[in-house]
Amino acid sequence: MIILNFSHPLTPEHVAQIEALAGQPVDRVIEIPTHLDTEAPFGPQITELVERAGLSPAEWQTLPLLVVPPALNFAAVLLIAELHGRTGYFPPCVRIKPVPGVPPRYAVAEILDLQGQREEARGRRGVGIREEGSRK
Repeated sequence: MIILNFSHPLTPEHVAQIEALAGQPVDRVIEIPTHLDTEAPFGPQITELVERAGLSPAEWQTLPLLVVPPALNFAAVLLIAELHGRTGYFPPCVRIKPVPGVPPRYAVAEILDLQGQREEARGRRGVGIREEGSRK
């Protein structure tokens, strides 16, 4: 499994936590420092960040990827859209949470199964919509 990290640097402890949650070894961590110009459009900046991963089109579609998205929400949603376009699916993401104390530290909270969430949501499509003619 390859981790694409667009967030805080991962420690060996983080990688071990991710391996335990995913149930498979991490082969490589690709650190992609994410610093965005908030005065410029995010789309082209996100595309450039993803290019820094250095993966070929075939690798995007075949390698087992796990993503640590940036904390900035607008960057994260664009990143997921860019990655979906390259991989053909929503890649699983690692949720990082702050740990109380000084200095600031972070821990792995969970792995988010975005594709699984999408598939489950598709099953809820139309739930609660009244059939034509049955208005009350």
